Amino acid sequence: MTPFAIAAPGRILFGRGEAARAPGLIRAFGARGLVVHGASPARALWLVEALQAAGAATLALPCAREPDLPLLLPTLRAARDFRPDWVAAIGGGAALDLGKALAALVPAPGGPLDHLEVVGRALPLRAAPLPFIALPTTAGTGAEATKNAVIGLPDHGRKVSLRDDRMLARLAIVDPALTDHTPRATTLASGLDAITQVIEPFVSHRATPFTDALAAPAIAQGLAALARLTQAEDAGAREAMAWVSLSGGLALANAGLGAVHGLAGVIGGLAPAPHGAICGALLAPVLRLNRIHAGGEPALRLDRVFGQIAATLGGTPADAPATLARWAAGAGLPGLVAQGVDPALFPRIAASALASSSMQGNPVPLTEAELIRALEAAA
Repeated sequence: MTPFAIAAPGRILFGRGEAARAPGLIRAFGARGLVVHGASPARALWLVEALQAAGAATLALPCAREPDLPLLLPTLRAARDFRPDWVAAIGGGAALDLGKALAALVPAPGGPLDHLEVVGRALPLRAAPLPFIALPTTAGTGAEATKNAVIGLPDHGRKVSLRDDRMLARLAIVDPALTDHTPRATTLASGLDAITQVIEPFVSHRATPFTDALAAPAIAQGLAALARLTQAEDAGAREAMAWVSLSGGLALANAGLGAVHGLAGVIGGLAPAPHGAICGALLAPVLRLNRIHAGGEPALRLDRVFGQIAATLGGTPADAPATLARWAAGAGLPGLVAQGVDPALFPRIAASALASSSMQGNPVPLTEAELIRALEAAA
């Protein structure tokens, strides 16, 4: 067996009702902390009040959109002025990414561009990040289990990562109750992101026995749960999707991703579409493209994914990408053009994606022309 390592949060609590333990566990990290939340402070109010009741001084900071440099810079200044001992983030992947970035950058000399990849200097963090505590309220990105924060740079039309092994959460609390009654469109987009993030690590050439154990059973589980949630609210399906999302975060942190995320990361810097919706539109075309070029072990893994799609959504394994695309569109997922992506940008997107870190995990090498065809099929 080839040696491998496992990167994971220091402690993970999973299950309905586990969020009630958050205030006491967070307070143990120190007397002062940041609470990063989504656009509405109401969903985080219970946590802020409970922390204050436990004697913690808190500063609540909103993340009203996917984090970018214009949002990060003033938020970082406010965070540093507060001098926190810890950072807790409660929300979707955007809030968790902003919280993770603040935990890394508050103690770091200099600014974000010293440490951001691709367009920054990508320097290692010179100071250890603050303890980071994650409470996801959507089942999608798995950001509670990853060691990077994705930050948009509008002036460059890119999304890039701030990355360090020490950015892994000290505590991740995955309570499916926090995802109950998520709006349908958000459920669909974030759920397709979660499913992509168990498929891509499973077919990645960097897959390990650890990531296979997480990702392989989660593919069909996620598809079935998401199909139920597009029809009606279902507590059991919420719990399943929360587990699939966590599994995807752990898997991608250890096996990487692939062409879907390589393309999606570039698109996210050029269009206002939600990340999960972009991934959902790209998943079927990329699966089809990878299978055309795959042989050996990658082909066997892709065939297994195709079989799980067919067993869950119907059709034959050979037609699985088409079946998945039809199902997603029928559930309300728009194509890339309807999401605001200009087809004239497809060559630029494909060229930039080839240099992305996510692309390095793809099971087969793909050319710029092939990626353009995948974008056209997702349009």
